[in-house]
Amino acid sequence: MEPNTHPLIDRALCGEPISLALGEASVALTMTPKMVVDAHGLVHGGFVFGLADHAAMLAVNDPLVVLGSAQTRFLAPVAVGERVVAHAVRERTEGRKHTVSVSAVVEEREVFSGTFVAYVLDRHVMER
Repeated sequence: MEPNTHPLIDRALCGEPISLALGEASVALTMTPKMVVDAHGLVHGGFVFGLADHAAMLAVNDPLVVLGSAQTRFLAPVAVGERVVAHAVRERTEGRKHTVSVSAVVEEREVFSGTFVAYVLDRHVMER
């Protein structure tokens, strides 16, 4: 299966798809020095969130999918150089609304979990 959404996403910032199937996706991102917030090498959580969001959108995999909301938990810190893998599974579809669960890990350590609610629109969100 091929990605059918977010064709211009910067994979250096939001991750590289490593698996894609109907209703699920996995995306990986290695954290770089540009993502660090302090001298300890702590990565800003926004990069982990972006990775998880990318995985969630790929689990829906529609060109007109947009994020509506997310309930998330940051479970452990992520450091520069670590490879984070986000796995997303579409749990429920109600019309245009898709509920996707996402878990992100560094090796076996879970660093992030969340529930993303995405919507498939009739037209591009930027069209008036």
